[in-house]
Amino acid sequence: MVDLKVHPTLSQAAAPESGASVTDRLRPGRPQSSLHGCIHGVSVTDVPDSGAPTHGTRATVTQFSAPRHSGTVGNHHRQPVANRNAPVTTQTPDDDTIDFGYQRVPRGEKAARVGEVFRSVAGRYDLMNDLMSAGLHRLWKRQTVAMARLRPGQRVLDLAAGTGDLVELMAPKVGREGQVVMTDINEAMLTEGRNRLIDAGWLRPIDHAQVNAEHLPFASGSFDRVTIAFGLRNVTDKEQALREMRRVLKPGGFALVLEFSQLYIKALRPVYDAYSFQVLPRMGKLVTNDADSYRYLAESIRMHPDQATLRDMMLGAGLEDCDYTNMSGGVVAIHRGYRY
Repeated sequence: MVDLKVHPTLSQAAAPESGASVTDRLRPGRPQSSLHGCIHGVSVTDVPDSGAPTHGTRATVTQFSAPRHSGTVGNHHRQPVANRNAPVTTQTPDDDTIDFGYQRVPRGEKAARVGEVFRSVAGRYDLMNDLMSAGLHRLWKRQTVAMARLRPGQRVLDLAAGTGDLVELMAPKVGREGQVVMTDINEAMLTEGRNRLIDAGWLRPIDHAQVNAEHLPFASGSFDRVTIAFGLRNVTDKEQALREMRRVLKPGGFALVLEFSQLYIKALRPVYDAYSFQVLPRMGKLVTNDADSYRYLAESIRMHPDQATLRDMMLGAGLEDCDYTNMSGGVVAIHRGYRY
């Protein structure tokens, strides 16, 4: 067993039940014992933000038999040194609104709006990912895990874990002596992920917690790796989330951000735009009965910082040796940043 200490800074406003571990919620007809025997939660205590860790949580992760794969790396870009004196921000200091797709909404409303998007599509999330990416999202995630260079015994924090694709790939690499913590701010997505892993036959426990990436409830220096796949663009304060990712990394550890980015093959951009804004919403309507959520997806991708800007944001957050790798012509990019 591995002790996991938590930091008392979980945002009370960001999640419907912030400050508590996600309780066991089962689909109708699912035996109660099946969940308790498969996945155990990490308790996150709701306490005032005192700025210092106060208590810990004991949790257990054992080895799973997930397959190991690797993808094909695209073109690679490196920024060898950090420039902490030049942080990059996406809002002006006096701006109290933020983008929600192409809309501007009060900053305090974005988390709730994003939460509603994912609650709406959670049940068909994996199916839609396969359909709209033609299965490529699985290759992108495998490449992210390959770049993590995980070893037995390491601790990994997966943010915005969704239905657990990265967790499923990373758990066997850290082994019985290691630990992967599966987290998401959205309870519906986290529950869907746990249910999916159970239905896939996982019979060993894995830690999970409902947390806000901007206010991680873990002690500084807790993890060897922090990963986030297709989640950063939905975060209200991206710079704060990146700072928190750095804070919980151990010295020598690094963060990996897999996210949609800017297509660098300019001739394909009109086709990509037509697919994003015309095909995806219609597909979303047919599969999930929700066109608006996939219209938001297309808009949020366009509003997300491009590859170089996100790299500079990571540098501004205190991460070092930041680089990125484009995949599929820049449709997505994997960013990496170290804490030394």
